[in-house]
Parts: sequence; structure tokens; C-alpha cells
Amino acid sequence: MKVIFSAKPPQYASPFNYGWFFFILFLFWSGSCSQKKRDSYSNWGVYKADNESTSYSHLDQINKENVSKLALAWIFEPNDSITGDRPQNSESNPIIIDDVLYTTSARGRLFAVDAATGELKWSFDPFNGERGGGVKRGVTYWEDGSDQRILFTGGDKLFAIDASTGMPVPSFGNEGKVDLNEGMRGDPDKISVIPTSPGIIFEDLLILGTEVSELYGAEPGHVRAYNVRSGELVWTFHTIPMPGQVGHDSWPKDAWKYSGGANSWGGFSLDASRGMVFFATGSPAYDYYGANRKGKNLFGNSVVAVNARTGAYIWHFQTVHHDLWDYDLPAPPNLVTVEHEGKKMDAVAQTSKVGFLYVLNRETGKSLFPIEERPVPSSDIPGEETWPTQPFPTKPAPYTRQFLDEKDLANYSPSSRDSLVKLFRSLRYEGIFTPPSIQGTLQFPGSRGGSSWGGGAFDPSTGLFYVRSNDSPEIMRMKKVEPENAITNLSVYKQGESIYSTYCISCHGRDKNGDEQGNPSLVGLKGRISEEDVLAKIKQGGGKMPSFSSVITDKAKEEAILAFLFENESSGSPQEEQSLLEEINTNQGASTEIQNTDSLNRYLNLTAYGYFRDPEGRPGIKPPWGKLHAIDLNTGDFAWSVPLGNNRDLQTGSEETGERGSAGPMVTAGGLVFIAGTRDNQLRAFDKDTGEKRWEIKLPGFANANPSTYEVNGKQYIVLSVGGNSKNTAGSVMAFSLPD
Repeated sequence: MKVIFSAKPPQYASPFNYGWFFFILFLFWSGSCSQKKRDSYSNWGVYKADNESTSYSHLDQINKENVSKLALAWIFEPNDSITGDRPQNSESNPIIIDDVLYTTSARGRLFAVDAATGELKWSFDPFNGERGGGVKRGVTYWEDGSDQRILFTGGDKLFAIDASTGMPVPSFGNEGKVDLNEGMRGDPDKISVIPTSPGIIFEDLLILGTEVSELYGAEPGHVRAYNVRSGELVWTFHTIPMPGQVGHDSWPKDAWKYSGGANSWGGFSLDASRGMVFFATGSPAYDYYGANRKGKNLFGNSVVAVNARTGAYIWHFQTVHHDLWDYDLPAPPNLVTVEHEGKKMDAVAQTSKVGFLYVLNRETGKSLFPIEERPVPSSDIPGEETWPTQPFPTKPAPYTRQFLDEKDLANYSPSSRDSLVKLFRSLRYEGIFTPPSIQGTLQFPGSRGGSSWGGGAFDPSTGLFYVRSNDSPEIMRMKKVEPENAITNLSVYKQGESIYSTYCISCHGRDKNGDEQGNPSLVGLKGRISEEDVLAKIKQGGGKMPSFSSVITDKAKEEAILAFLFENESSGSPQEEQSLLEEINTNQGASTEIQNTDSLNRYLNLTAYGYFRDPEGRPGIKPPWGKLHAIDLNTGDFAWSVPLGNNRDLQTGSEETGERGSAGPMVTAGGLVFIAGTRDNQLRAFDKDTGEKRWEIKLPGFANANPSTYEVNGKQYIVLSVGGNSKNTAGSVMAFSLPD
């Protein structure tokens, strides 16, 4: 426990008083130093390891020489699934404070576990017995003496939980919770903002981002700071700038009233000594068509630095201007120190979906390597105005492929090859940044290309940066959606089918069977899940699925989509006045004037997140489809690259195929890089100097999470959230150590 010495020195002098004072001061100093060392070396006290988001550990008990002996030490099973649940995945990166591990389950419950044994200490349910769910990548710890708290979100609520007892802290907000819908632009009763990644602590502030809808009418992606003691909102940074704020002129003048997105959903990094907090943002909404948001659209797709105490703007760097590809910056910036032009320099390294690694001066935001603004293709959709150029870093080289031609297409069989060539030739494709089209556009890298929320890991002893890559092309096919094309005189079931065909078919398929990439089957919902739970999932989102609260805006739409999903073809009568293809602005509390501002013709990407595949559902390009890279940030050169993961069914030679994944790596002083998140359900350890695989273990489920490491009672552990299977749908937390 950290000791906070707050007494003032005596106002009068005596040898006796001074002796005790200096003795206590010595104890405080030595205790503080030992705590600081323990925090840095033994604990994993912050999401992605530390304030700098390095995903690095100084522990070296587990190393290259002995990692082959690594074995399961303990397993914790939350056992909180509901009857009828399919296997669930938790993306939580556990934190460890002294000898206690804190994590969340796939259903969003909070657990405190003995870090040496895996025994449950306490649990907390933010949903009061309801289904819950939604992505949670971790929790945040704060302490002041004996006041120790876990800050985490459940749905659209922020909770402060006593770290010792698991009980809400009554002095925080309303009996331990704060409504995150309050303080946004829209009516708190009609919106829902749900963070997916944990916030970060600066002094007595919790700095927090949010997940918002990516559809028309989305909320703006405000970054906010809350007083960790009281729950009071202290400052707000507007990622869609208001009049008079930096970046306002990069939008139409009234866009701040109706535009949404540009949110920081991947997490934060902190330079406490400079009082600077760093975050990266996603694209403005709607992702694929921006006629109502002409301009560069700051601070969408930007690395941003603000004053951690006040939220005041310091600098930004925009990686994509006027995004039309859903090219979010999905992970927190890594704070690094590099050797540049003969001197040490503090910098920021930002991963991306396009496969560029941006290395920026930490104080100014200027790139350490040259960046060129290059012309890119123009849109052919009426009303759209693509930005004419995009930034291309000259170093490091892209860590994912950024161009395809016919020789890159897969060749499983002559008929498969012919179908892929035919599809490829039918699509618009002019390289990276080819805009969406009605014809259909091949997007490469796809919106799940490059790297995702797992981000990178940085080794300060070598300057090497580790990141996974995904080669994952997609198809974008736009369709105009207008009120005059509203479907009327249809049964409720048919209206639901129309909603499904517009918004759901690209992930769950025309037959509702889903796929193996985390898009579950929706066949046979009746009897295994309630209509209320399905509706809650649609409105709140969860896993890869965004919230569709901006689509299902009234009772008629609710009844329609439920009738279709639950195969109730006899449900209801025609809804004469209901347009199910017309999206409704979620700013229902806004004035008519503001709503009318956002009334331009709208286009939807009907194949959003649709993979480029052959008729059998196999990847449409040759492997490798996923790699792990080591990049020297001192020089911008690659140290090594190796395939990550393997699909044995599609492997044709000795080299592994690699697999697409979202989870990120962890690097240790023991000379190892640990990473999971591949569909072959392996946890692997690589030699951090050479990329040689040193160890792997088959897990009982898909581990779509970043690993953590810590030391308790002189023993180092590697710990990981692991997804469920048919026997244990809730999943588990698994810890590995060397044998005694």
C-alpha cells in the first residue's frame, strides 16, 4: 500500500521533533521509492502496462532460455454466462496491483482475483443481473492512501468501486456511478455512449473517451475528464470543434451541431511530467459518405495532445483527411524515447489501419521522418468531395501490404481463381484511398487492415517497436437512400427484412448464418435468447458490432427487426407512414433547424466490413494474411517480420499462412514477445531480437486480448483473457508460470 505523507513540518524547532520528523521522512521516502519500483517492475498497474502504453515489462524471470518450460499455473472462470449463450470473448487486459488481479468478463462483470492462486476475492455486476455485455478492454486503478478505487464502465455508466471490498463508493457520482450520456450533445435519455477502452489517471482526474455510433446522427466523440473522488465532470475536449476552437474551419460552419464520431475509443497515454495526455481518434460519421461534412474534418483520424489538467489543445497530427474508409486510429499512442539525429528525443508512435507507423515529436507533433502529401483518387458519388491528397510517411515503410494486382489473388482451384479475377475486375480499384463507389470498390488495406486496438509494444532498451499486421481487403458498395424510396404497405416482418438487408447482411449473411470471424449465427434465436436481450444488443452494440440505436429509433422499427430475427412472418400489419430505409438523426432533442441542416441525400455502404473472398469463403488474396514485425524506431528500418498464426487447412507449403487478428503484443526484459489473438487459439512467445518462435500453447478458446505479466512472491506470471467454448461459454483468465 502506498503511504502518503501529508503532515506539515513543525513550525518550531527542537532536536527531538526534528529527529522524529526526519526519521518519518526517511520512511516515507524509502517506502515511496520501493513502491515506485514495485509498481514498475512487479505490477501491471495500467492498461497496456504503464502510462506510456508501452506494453513492456522489466521482468526477466521468464526468458528465452526457460520459456519452453512455461506451464499453466492457475485458471479463473467467471461462470457468469446465461443459458443459451454462445461462446463469449473478453478483450480485457488484466491489471495487477500488488497481489490482486482486476479484470472484466465478456459480459462486463468486474472481478478481483488472487494473483498468485486465481481464487475469487469479490465481484461486482454493473448490470444488476441483466444480460449486459459489450466490449471492455480493461479497468483503471487509483489510490490515495487507504482510499483505493477501481474505475470502470458498464454500459453507459462510469463506476467507482472500492478495490478492497468490491462495493460502490457512495461519494462518487450518484451512489457510485455517473451517467456518461450527460454532458454530451444529445438528450441523455435518447442517446447511449459506451466506452470500450479504460481511461487514464492524471492526479485526481480520470480521462475517458467513448464509443459512439458510426452511422448518420451519431454523437460527437468528446474526450472528458472526471474528478476521481466526486465523479464531477471537470473538462471536455470537443473532437468536433465548436466555433472559436482550433479546427472549426475544417468543417461546414454548423457541423458541430449535427456531425458525430471522431471519437477516441482506443485508450490514452500520459506524460505526467509534462502534464500532457495523448489520444488517437476514429473517423467522423458517417464513415463512408461525407457530403454533409466537407473539409478535412479535424480532429477525426488524428493523434491529439492536450493539457491533462485542463483539456486545452496543444497539438495534433491528422493521418487521414476527410475519411471515407473507416480508417480509425484504433489504439493509444505509444510514448517512446528514440535516438534521432544523434540525440535522445521523446516521441509518440502511432499505429494505424492503413499500415503506416507515424513517429512524432512528443512536444510539437512534428514527424521525425519526412511525410509527403500525395494525390489520391476522387469520388464519383454525387455530392461527395474527397480531399485531394493524403499523408504518406517515407519511414518506416508500411507494415502491411497497400497495393494488389491480379498476381496477388489466391489460387485454390481454377474455378476459385476465375471467380476472384472476375470480381476483382468488376470493382473500382486505384490503390490505397480509392473512395467508395456505387460500382463497388476494392478497399485495401480494409477497415480491419493494418493493426487494430491491440496496438504496439515498445522496448526502451533497444528502441524496437513490435506490431502485428493484417492483410485484409474488403468490398465497399454504396447505395443511395432517400425518403421517397420508403418501403410502405409491407408487413412488419418484411420491413424487418429490409432493415436487416440494409444494416446486418454484410456481417451475418443473407441466410443469417454468420461466419467464423466473430459474426455469430442469428438462426434459431427463438428459445435461446429473449427479444429484450436481442433488442438491447442491437441498441448497445457489443464485440465487433456497433450500436444501431440511431436506426432502431421507435417502437415500429423494434417490432419489425424482432419479427424478422425471430421468424414471426405473421407479425403485424402494414405501417403506411413508416420509412425503414430513412435514417433518423439521434439528436432528437435538437431543434428542427439543426436537424434540417443534416438532411442531404444519404448513401450507405451495403457491404461494410465485407471481406474479399472466393465463393467458398476463403481469403481472396495469397498469404501471409497476418504478420508480426519488429521496427527500429531509431532508424525507421525493419529488424524482422514473421507470419503470425496459421490456418492448417489452407497451408500449402512449410511457411505458416498468418492470420488476421486484433490483439496486440507484449515485450519483456526476458527477451520475449508474447501475443495471442489468432483463430488457431495459440498463445505464442517470440525471440524479440530475431523473431524466432520460442514457445506456443493451445488455448481452450479464442484469446482476443492483450497479455499482461507480473510478479507475486518471487514468481513471474503471464496472464491472458481467453474466450469461451461449448463447455464453458463464459471463458476464463489463464495464468502461466515456470514450474517450482
